Amino acid sequence: MPFFNREQELQFLERKYRESGAQLIVIYGKRRVGKTELVKQFFQDKPHLYFLADKLPEATQLLDLAGKIGGHFDDTFLVERGFERWEQFFVYLKSKTAAERLIVVIDEFPYLTESNPAVPSLFQKGWDEYLKDTRIFLLLLGSSVSMMESQVLGQKAPLYGRRTGQIRVQPFSFKELLAMLPKKSFEERLSYWAALGGIPLYLARFDQQNSFFENVRRFILTKGEPLYEEVEFILREELKEPRNYFSILRAIALGKRKMGEIVNETGLAKNILSKYLAVLRDLRIAGKEIPVTELQPEKSKQGLYSITDNFFKFWFRFVFLNKSLLEEGQTALVLKKIRADFAHFLAAAYEEILPEILQRALQNKGVSLYFPHAGRWWQANQEIDLVALNPEEKTILFGEAKWTAKPIGTNIYEELAAKSELVEWQKKKRQAYFALFSKSGFTPAMMKLAKEKNIFLFHGENLVQQ
Repeated sequence: MPFFNREQELQFLERKYRESGAQLIVIYGKRRVGKTELVKQFFQDKPHLYFLADKLPEATQLLDLAGKIGGHFDDTFLVERGFERWEQFFVYLKSKTAAERLIVVIDEFPYLTESNPAVPSLFQKGWDEYLKDTRIFLLLLGSSVSMMESQVLGQKAPLYGRRTGQIRVQPFSFKELLAMLPKKSFEERLSYWAALGGIPLYLARFDQQNSFFENVRRFILTKGEPLYEEVEFILREELKEPRNYFSILRAIALGKRKMGEIVNETGLAKNILSKYLAVLRDLRIAGKEIPVTELQPEKSKQGLYSITDNFFKFWFRFVFLNKSLLEEGQTALVLKKIRADFAHFLAAAYEEILPEILQRALQNKGVSLYFPHAGRWWQANQEIDLVALNPEEKTILFGEAKWTAKPIGTNIYEELAAKSELVEWQKKKRQAYFALFSKSGFTPAMMKLAKEKNIFLFHGENLVQQ
Protein backbone atom coordinates (compact mmCIF):
# COMPACT_ATOMS: atom_id res chain seq x y z
CA MET A 1 0.00 0.00 0.00
CA PRO A 2 1.46 3.42 -0.94
CA PHE A 3 2.23 6.10 1.62
CA PHE A 4 -0.96 7.87 2.58
CA ASN A 5 -1.82 11.24 4.12
CA ARG A 6 0.33 12.61 7.01
CA GLU A 7 0.20 15.96 5.21
CA GLN A 8 0.10 17.97 8.43
CA GLU A 9 3.14 16.19 9.85
CA LEU A 10 5.09 16.56 6.60
CA GLN A 11 4.26 20.25 6.39
CA PHE A 12 5.52 20.74 9.94
CA LEU A 13 8.83 19.00 9.17
CA GLU A 14 9.26 20.99 5.96
CA ARG A 15 8.66 24.24 7.81
CA LYS A 16 11.18 23.37 10.49
CA TYR A 17 13.67 22.30 7.82
CA ARG A 18 13.49 25.74 6.19
CA GLU A 19 14.13 27.52 9.49
CA SER A 20 17.70 28.51 10.22
CA GLY A 21 19.76 26.95 12.96
CA ALA A 22 19.89 23.52 14.55
CA GLN A 23 16.72 21.50 14.99
CA LEU A 24 16.08 18.66 17.46
CA ILE A 25 12.71 17.08 16.80
CA VAL A 26 11.22 14.13 18.66
CA ILE A 27 8.86 11.82 16.76
CA TYR A 28 7.10 9.11 18.72
CA GLY A 29 4.03 6.91 18.67
CA LYS A 30 2.94 3.33 19.10
CA ARG A 31 4.59 0.61 17.05
CA ARG A 32 3.52 0.17 13.41
CA VAL A 33 1.87 3.60 13.29
CA GLY A 34 4.13 4.82 10.47
CA LYS A 35 6.84 6.97 12.09
CA THR A 36 9.66 5.60 9.95
CA GLU A 37 7.69 5.89 6.70
CA LEU A 38 6.80 9.48 7.59
CA VAL A 39 10.46 10.36 8.04
CA LYS A 40 11.50 8.55 4.86
CA GLN A 41 8.93 10.52 2.88
CA PHE A 42 10.34 13.70 4.37
CA PHE A 43 14.05 13.09 3.74
CA GLN A 44 13.86 11.26 0.38
CA ASP A 45 15.12 14.27 -1.62
CA LYS A 46 17.36 15.78 1.06
CA PRO A 47 20.87 15.05 2.42
CA HIS A 48 20.32 12.59 5.26
CA LEU A 49 21.71 9.87 7.48
CA TYR A 50 19.39 7.17 8.81
CA PHE A 51 20.40 4.88 11.68
CA LEU A 52 18.17 2.18 13.16
CA ALA A 53 19.20 1.33 16.71
CA ASP A 54 18.70 -2.15 18.11
CA LYS A 55 19.37 -4.10 21.29
CA LEU A 56 23.07 -4.68 20.71
CA PRO A 57 25.72 -3.57 23.23
CA GLU A 58 26.64 0.10 23.21
CA ALA A 59 30.10 -0.50 21.70
CA THR A 60 28.54 -2.33 18.75
CA GLN A 61 25.95 0.43 18.29
CA LEU A 62 28.68 3.08 18.16
CA LEU A 63 30.65 1.01 15.66
CA ASP A 64 27.62 0.56 13.41
CA LEU A 65 26.76 4.25 13.67
CA ALA A 66 30.29 5.22 12.68
CA GLY A 67 30.03 2.88 9.70
CA LYS A 68 26.85 4.61 8.55
CA ILE A 69 28.31 8.09 8.91
CA GLY A 70 31.69 7.13 7.45
CA GLY A 71 30.00 5.57 4.45
CA HIS A 72 27.93 8.71 3.86
CA PHE A 73 30.99 10.99 3.91
CA ASP A 74 33.28 8.45 2.20
CA ASP A 75 35.47 8.45 5.31
CA THR A 76 37.18 5.04 5.26
CA PHE A 77 39.23 5.91 8.34
CA LEU A 78 36.07 6.46 10.40
CA VAL A 79 34.51 3.26 9.06
CA GLU A 80 37.56 1.26 10.15
CA ARG A 81 38.14 3.07 13.45
CA GLY A 82 34.57 3.67 14.58
CA PHE A 83 33.44 5.70 17.58
CA GLU A 84 34.51 4.66 21.04
CA ARG A 85 32.49 7.28 22.89
CA TRP A 86 29.34 9.28 22.14
CA GLU A 87 31.33 12.50 22.42
CA GLN A 88 33.25 11.53 19.28
CA PHE A 89 29.95 11.16 17.43
CA PHE A 90 28.87 14.69 18.37
CA VAL A 91 32.26 16.21 17.56
CA TYR A 92 32.23 14.58 14.12
CA LEU A 93 28.70 15.79 13.37
CA LYS A 94 29.64 19.30 14.42
CA SER A 95 32.43 19.36 11.84
CA LYS A 96 30.05 18.23 9.10
CA THR A 97 27.02 20.39 9.93
CA ALA A 98 28.60 23.70 10.87
CA ALA A 99 27.55 25.22 7.55
CA GLU A 100 25.48 22.57 5.74
CA ARG A 101 22.02 21.26 6.62
CA LEU A 102 22.05 17.51 7.22
CA ILE A 103 19.18 15.37 8.45
CA VAL A 104 20.30 12.80 11.00
CA VAL A 105 17.69 10.23 12.02
CA ILE A 106 18.12 7.92 14.99
CA ASP A 107 15.25 5.44 14.88
CA GLU A 108 14.23 3.49 18.00
CA PHE A 109 16.19 5.83 20.26
CA PRO A 110 14.96 3.93 23.39
CA TYR A 111 17.15 0.96 22.41
CA LEU A 112 20.23 3.15 22.92
CA THR A 113 18.98 3.94 26.41
CA GLU A 114 18.53 0.24 27.17
CA SER A 115 22.22 -0.39 26.45
CA ASN A 116 23.25 2.71 28.44
CA PRO A 117 20.75 4.57 30.68
CA ALA A 118 23.01 7.63 30.52
CA VAL A 119 22.39 8.13 26.78
CA PRO A 120 19.75 10.91 27.24
CA SER A 121 22.23 12.82 29.41
CA LEU A 122 25.00 12.25 26.87
CA PHE A 123 22.77 13.57 24.09
CA GLN A 124 21.94 16.61 26.21
CA LYS A 125 25.65 17.32 26.67
CA GLY A 126 26.33 16.65 23.00
CA TRP A 127 23.59 19.04 21.95
CA ASP A 128 24.61 21.81 24.34
CA GLU A 129 28.35 21.63 23.69
CA TYR A 130 28.57 20.67 20.02
CA LEU A 131 25.37 20.76 17.99
CA LYS A 132 23.06 23.58 19.05
CA ASP A 133 24.91 26.17 16.96
CA THR A 134 25.21 24.02 13.82
CA ARG A 135 22.75 23.42 10.98
CA ILE A 136 21.98 19.84 11.97
CA PHE A 137 18.41 18.53 11.67
CA LEU A 138 18.34 15.78 14.30
CA LEU A 139 15.30 13.50 14.50
CA LEU A 140 14.91 11.11 17.44
CA LEU A 141 12.27 8.43 16.84
CA GLY A 142 10.80 6.07 19.40
CA SER A 143 8.04 3.48 19.67
CA SER A 144 8.18 3.17 23.43
CA VAL A 145 5.73 5.95 24.21
CA SER A 146 6.26 5.81 27.97
CA MET A 147 10.04 6.01 27.62
CA MET A 148 9.95 8.85 25.09
CA GLU A 149 7.60 10.85 27.30
CA SER A 150 9.52 10.24 30.52
CA GLN A 151 13.16 10.28 29.36
CA VAL A 152 13.04 12.63 26.37
CA LEU A 153 10.00 14.90 26.63
CA GLY A 154 9.34 15.00 30.39
CA GLN A 155 10.27 17.99 32.55
CA LYS A 156 12.79 15.89 34.48
CA ALA A 157 14.34 14.43 31.33
CA PRO A 158 17.88 15.55 30.42
CA LEU A 159 16.77 16.63 26.95
CA TYR A 160 13.85 18.68 28.24
CA GLY A 161 14.00 22.19 26.81
CA ARG A 162 16.35 21.20 23.98
CA ARG A 163 13.83 19.94 21.49
CA THR A 164 12.61 22.39 18.87
CA GLY A 165 9.54 20.34 18.01
CA GLN A 166 7.77 17.07 18.57
CA ILE A 167 5.22 14.93 16.75
CA ARG A 168 3.15 12.18 18.26
CA VAL A 169 2.16 10.14 15.23
CA GLN A 170 -1.40 8.90 15.74
CA PRO A 171 -3.20 5.99 14.07
CA PHE A 172 -5.41 7.00 11.18
CA SER A 173 -8.97 8.02 11.97
CA PHE A 174 -11.94 6.13 10.55
CA LYS A 175 -12.43 8.95 8.05
CA GLU A 176 -8.88 8.50 6.79
CA LEU A 177 -9.32 4.74 6.56
CA LEU A 178 -12.43 5.30 4.43
CA ALA A 179 -10.32 7.28 1.98
CA MET A 180 -7.69 4.50 1.91
CA LEU A 181 -10.29 1.94 0.82
CA PRO A 182 -12.40 3.87 -1.70
CA LYS A 183 -13.67 0.80 -3.57
CA LYS A 184 -14.88 -1.05 -0.48
CA SER A 185 -18.43 -0.90 0.86
CA PHE A 186 -19.09 0.84 4.15
CA GLU A 187 -19.51 -2.51 5.90
CA GLU A 188 -16.22 -3.78 4.51
CA ARG A 189 -14.38 -0.65 5.61
CA LEU A 190 -15.98 -0.84 9.04
CA SER A 191 -14.78 -4.45 9.26
CA TYR A 192 -11.22 -3.39 8.53
CA TRP A 193 -11.49 -0.61 11.09
CA ALA A 194 -12.96 -2.91 13.76
CA ALA A 195 -10.22 -5.50 13.33
CA LEU A 196 -7.15 -3.39 12.52
CA GLY A 197 -7.85 0.11 13.75
CA GLY A 198 -5.90 2.90 12.09
CA ILE A 199 -2.49 1.20 11.92
CA PRO A 200 -1.28 1.46 8.30
CA LEU A 201 1.14 -1.49 8.48
CA TYR A 202 -1.65 -3.87 9.47
CA LEU A 203 -3.81 -2.66 6.62
CA ALA A 204 -0.90 -2.99 4.20
CA ARG A 205 -0.53 -6.67 5.10
CA PHE A 206 -4.06 -7.47 3.97
CA ASP A 207 -4.51 -8.39 0.31
CA GLN A 208 -7.26 -6.13 -1.02
CA GLN A 209 -8.06 -8.68 -3.74
CA ASN A 210 -9.23 -11.18 -1.11
CA SER A 211 -12.25 -11.02 1.18
CA PHE A 212 -11.96 -9.62 4.67
CA PHE A 213 -12.39 -13.02 6.33
CA GLU A 214 -9.88 -14.66 4.01
CA ASN A 215 -7.38 -12.00 5.05
CA VAL A 216 -8.15 -12.65 8.71
CA ARG A 217 -7.60 -16.37 8.20
CA ARG A 218 -4.37 -15.92 6.31
CA PHE A 219 -2.69 -13.08 8.17
CA ILE A 220 -4.05 -13.13 11.74
CA LEU A 221 -5.08 -16.72 12.47
CA THR A 222 -2.17 -18.47 10.79
CA LYS A 223 0.85 -19.47 12.87
CA GLY A 224 4.05 -17.89 11.61
CA GLU A 225 2.41 -14.74 10.28
CA PRO A 226 3.56 -11.55 12.07
CA LEU A 227 0.05 -10.53 13.14
CA TYR A 228 -0.52 -13.89 14.82
CA GLU A 229 1.93 -12.94 17.58
CA GLU A 230 1.90 -9.16 17.14
CA VAL A 231 0.17 -8.36 20.43
CA GLU A 232 2.48 -10.61 22.42
CA PHE A 233 5.51 -9.02 20.76
CA ILE A 234 4.35 -5.47 21.52
CA LEU A 235 3.57 -6.22 25.16
CA ARG A 236 6.96 -7.88 25.65
CA GLU A 237 8.70 -4.93 24.02
CA GLU A 238 6.81 -2.22 25.89
CA LEU A 239 6.31 -3.68 29.36
CA LYS A 240 8.43 -5.14 32.11
CA GLU A 241 5.77 -7.54 33.42
CA PRO A 242 3.77 -8.60 30.34
CA ARG A 243 2.18 -11.55 32.14
CA ASN A 244 0.13 -9.32 34.42
CA TYR A 245 -0.93 -7.10 31.52
CA PHE A 246 -2.06 -10.18 29.61
CA SER A 247 -4.15 -11.16 32.60
CA ILE A 248 -5.77 -7.72 32.77
CA LEU A 249 -6.51 -7.52 29.05
CA ARG A 250 -7.89 -11.05 29.07
CA ALA A 251 -10.25 -10.11 31.90
CA ILE A 252 -11.50 -7.07 29.97
CA ALA A 253 -11.92 -9.14 26.81
CA LEU A 254 -14.08 -11.55 28.84
CA GLY A 255 -16.39 -8.67 29.75
CA LYS A 256 -14.97 -7.78 33.17
CA ARG A 257 -15.15 -4.01 32.80
CA LYS A 258 -15.50 -2.74 36.38
CA MET A 259 -12.51 -2.37 38.67
CA GLY A 260 -13.89 -4.90 41.15
CA GLU A 261 -14.58 -7.43 38.40
CA ILE A 262 -11.03 -7.12 37.05
CA VAL A 263 -9.62 -7.48 40.58
CA ASN A 264 -11.60 -10.70 41.10
CA GLU A 265 -10.63 -12.10 37.71
CA THR A 266 -6.90 -11.31 37.91
CA GLY A 267 -6.26 -11.63 41.65
CA LEU A 268 -4.29 -8.39 41.58
CA ALA A 269 -4.65 -5.91 44.45
CA LYS A 270 -6.63 -2.80 43.54
CA ASN A 271 -3.72 -0.39 44.03
CA ILE A 272 -1.44 -2.54 41.87
CA LEU A 273 -4.13 -2.98 39.23
CA SER A 274 -4.64 0.79 39.07
CA LYS A 275 -0.95 1.27 38.19
CA TYR A 276 -1.11 -1.34 35.44
CA LEU A 277 -4.28 0.19 34.01
CA ALA A 278 -2.65 3.63 34.01
CA VAL A 279 0.21 2.25 31.90
CA LEU A 280 -2.24 0.66 29.46
CA ARG A 281 -4.04 4.01 29.17
CA ASP A 282 -0.75 5.80 28.46
CA LEU A 283 -0.03 3.29 25.71
CA ARG A 284 -3.52 3.82 24.24
CA ILE A 285 -4.21 0.10 24.60
CA ALA A 286 -6.94 0.28 27.22
CA GLY A 287 -8.99 3.10 28.71
CA LYS A 288 -11.66 4.05 31.17
CA GLU A 289 -15.00 5.17 29.79
CA ILE A 290 -17.21 7.55 31.78
CA PRO A 291 -20.79 8.60 30.97
CA VAL A 292 -20.40 11.71 28.85
CA THR A 293 -22.59 13.83 31.12
CA GLU A 294 -20.43 13.33 34.22
CA LEU A 295 -19.27 16.71 35.53
CA GLN A 296 -16.22 15.30 37.36
CA PRO A 297 -15.12 12.27 35.32
CA GLU A 298 -11.95 11.76 37.35
CA LYS A 299 -14.10 11.14 40.45
CA SER A 300 -16.84 9.15 38.78
CA LYS A 301 -17.62 5.70 40.17
CA GLN A 302 -19.36 4.65 36.97
CA GLY A 303 -16.20 4.11 34.94
CA LEU A 304 -15.97 1.03 32.74
CA TYR A 305 -12.67 -0.25 31.38
CA SER A 306 -12.29 -1.37 27.78
CA ILE A 307 -9.60 -2.27 25.28
CA THR A 308 -9.36 0.84 23.12
CA ASP A 309 -6.83 -0.38 20.54
CA ASN A 310 -8.94 -2.08 17.87
CA PHE A 311 -6.38 -4.67 16.87
CA PHE A 312 -5.74 -5.59 20.52
CA LYS A 313 -9.50 -5.83 21.02
CA PHE A 314 -9.91 -8.14 18.02
CA TRP A 315 -6.85 -10.23 18.90
CA PHE A 316 -7.81 -10.81 22.53
CA ARG A 317 -11.39 -11.65 21.65
CA PHE A 318 -10.76 -13.97 18.72
CA VAL A 319 -7.11 -15.08 18.82
CA PHE A 320 -6.02 -15.17 22.44
CA LEU A 321 -9.23 -16.82 23.68
CA ASN A 322 -8.92 -19.43 20.91
CA LYS A 323 -5.15 -19.91 21.07
CA SER A 324 -5.33 -23.62 21.92
CA LEU A 325 -7.43 -24.34 18.86
CA LEU A 326 -5.16 -22.28 16.63
CA GLU A 327 -2.05 -23.98 17.97
CA GLU A 328 -3.68 -27.30 17.04
CA GLY A 329 -4.26 -26.04 13.51
CA GLN A 330 -8.04 -25.61 13.93
CA THR A 331 -8.04 -22.38 11.93
CA ALA A 332 -11.24 -23.13 10.06
CA LEU A 333 -13.12 -23.75 13.32
CA VAL A 334 -11.90 -20.46 14.83
CA LEU A 335 -12.81 -18.57 11.65
CA LYS A 336 -16.30 -20.08 11.85
CA LYS A 337 -16.60 -18.80 15.43
CA ILE A 338 -15.47 -15.35 14.33
CA ARG A 339 -18.03 -15.24 11.54
CA ALA A 340 -20.79 -16.22 13.97
CA ASP A 341 -19.89 -13.45 16.44
CA PHE A 342 -18.62 -10.77 14.09
CA ALA A 343 -21.91 -8.92 13.59
CA HIS A 344 -22.02 -8.22 17.33
CA PHE A 345 -18.36 -7.16 17.27
CA LEU A 346 -19.05 -4.89 14.30
CA ALA A 347 -22.06 -3.32 16.01
CA ALA A 348 -19.84 -2.22 18.91
CA ALA A 349 -17.31 -0.74 16.48
CA TYR A 350 -20.10 1.14 14.70
CA GLU A 351 -21.26 2.66 17.99
CA GLU A 352 -17.73 3.86 18.76
CA ILE A 353 -17.49 5.92 15.57
CA LEU A 354 -20.91 7.55 15.87
CA PRO A 355 -19.45 10.88 17.11
CA GLU A 356 -17.13 11.06 14.10
CA ILE A 357 -19.92 10.15 11.65
CA LEU A 358 -22.25 12.71 13.21
CA GLN A 359 -19.86 15.65 13.24
CA ARG A 360 -18.52 15.01 9.75
CA ALA A 361 -22.02 14.77 8.30
CA LEU A 362 -23.19 17.95 10.02
CA GLN A 363 -20.18 19.82 8.65
CA ASN A 364 -20.59 18.43 5.13
CA LYS A 365 -24.28 19.31 5.06
CA GLY A 366 -23.72 22.78 6.46
CA VAL A 367 -25.84 22.11 9.55
CA SER A 368 -25.09 24.77 12.18
CA LEU A 369 -24.77 22.35 15.08
CA TYR A 370 -21.54 21.53 16.84
CA PHE A 371 -21.01 19.15 19.75
CA PRO A 372 -17.57 19.34 21.40
CA HIS A 373 -18.40 16.47 23.77
CA ALA A 374 -19.81 13.13 22.66
CA GLY A 375 -19.92 9.60 24.01
CA ARG A 376 -22.08 6.98 25.59
CA TRP A 377 -24.40 7.47 28.55
CA TRP A 378 -25.62 4.85 30.99
CA GLN A 379 -27.41 4.62 34.28
CA ALA A 380 -28.39 1.41 36.04
CA ASN A 381 -29.79 -0.80 33.26
CA GLN A 382 -30.40 2.03 30.78
CA GLU A 383 -27.94 3.01 28.05
CA ILE A 384 -27.85 5.47 25.15
CA ASP A 385 -25.37 4.79 22.34
CA LEU A 386 -24.60 8.46 21.67
CA VAL A 387 -25.11 11.60 23.70
CA ALA A 388 -23.53 14.73 22.21
CA LEU A 389 -23.31 17.97 24.17
CA ASN A 390 -22.63 21.65 23.63
CA PRO A 391 -22.56 23.27 27.11
CA GLU A 392 -22.25 26.82 25.77
CA GLU A 393 -25.32 26.57 23.55
CA LYS A 394 -27.13 24.13 25.88
CA THR A 395 -27.83 21.76 23.01
CA ILE A 396 -27.89 17.98 23.30
CA LEU A 397 -28.31 15.18 20.80
CA PHE A 398 -29.42 11.65 21.60
CA GLY A 399 -28.52 8.86 19.21
CA GLU A 400 -29.25 5.15 18.86
CA ALA A 401 -27.53 2.71 16.50
CA LYS A 402 -28.77 -0.62 15.15
CA TRP A 403 -26.41 -2.85 13.18
CA THR A 404 -28.96 -5.40 12.05
CA ALA A 405 -30.57 -6.58 8.81
CA LYS A 406 -33.88 -5.08 9.88
CA PRO A 407 -34.72 -1.43 9.04
CA ILE A 408 -35.28 0.83 12.03
CA GLY A 409 -38.91 1.54 12.85
CA THR A 410 -40.63 4.19 14.94
CA ASN A 411 -40.44 2.00 18.06
CA ILE A 412 -36.68 2.58 18.24
CA TYR A 413 -37.16 6.34 18.19
CA GLU A 414 -39.86 6.14 20.85
CA GLU A 415 -37.61 4.07 23.12
CA LEU A 416 -34.77 6.57 22.62
CA ALA A 417 -37.04 9.54 23.38
CA ALA A 418 -38.17 7.84 26.60
CA LYS A 419 -34.59 7.13 27.69
CA SER A 420 -33.58 10.72 26.96
CA GLU A 421 -35.85 11.85 29.79
CA LEU A 422 -33.59 10.00 32.23
CA VAL A 423 -30.64 12.24 31.33
CA GLU A 424 -30.65 15.16 33.75
CA TRP A 425 -28.10 17.36 31.94
CA GLN A 426 -29.58 20.90 31.53
CA LYS A 427 -32.98 19.24 31.47
CA LYS A 428 -35.11 22.38 31.81
CA LYS A 429 -32.97 24.59 29.59
CA ARG A 430 -31.65 22.36 26.81
CA GLN A 431 -32.58 22.12 23.15
CA ALA A 432 -32.73 18.41 22.32
CA TYR A 433 -32.11 16.70 18.98
CA PHE A 434 -32.37 13.04 17.99
CA ALA A 435 -30.48 10.84 15.56
CA LEU A 436 -30.82 7.23 14.48
CA PHE A 437 -28.02 5.23 12.85
CA SER A 438 -28.83 2.11 10.86
CA LYS A 439 -27.09 -0.60 8.88
CA SER A 440 -30.21 -1.38 6.87
CA GLY A 441 -32.13 1.86 6.54
CA PHE A 442 -35.52 2.85 7.92
CA THR A 443 -39.16 1.92 7.55
CA PRO A 444 -41.45 4.29 5.61
CA ALA A 445 -43.19 5.19 8.88
CA MET A 446 -39.86 6.16 10.45
CA MET A 447 -38.90 8.25 7.42
CA LYS A 448 -42.22 10.09 7.67
CA LEU A 449 -41.84 10.66 11.41
CA ALA A 450 -38.29 11.93 10.91
CA LYS A 451 -39.53 14.65 8.55
CA GLU A 452 -42.22 15.69 11.00
CA LYS A 453 -39.92 15.86 14.02
CA ASN A 454 -36.62 16.84 12.32
CA ILE A 455 -34.88 13.64 13.38
CA PHE A 456 -31.46 12.97 11.86
CA LEU A 457 -31.32 9.61 10.08
CA PHE A 458 -28.03 7.96 9.11
CA HIS A 459 -27.76 4.97 6.81
CA GLY A 460 -24.28 3.65 7.52
CA GLU A 461 -22.18 6.79 7.37
CA ASN A 462 -24.55 8.83 5.22
CA LEU A 463 -27.02 11.40 6.50
CA VAL A 464 -30.22 10.60 4.61
CA GLN A 465 -32.67 12.76 6.55
CA GLN A 466 -32.20 16.00 8.49
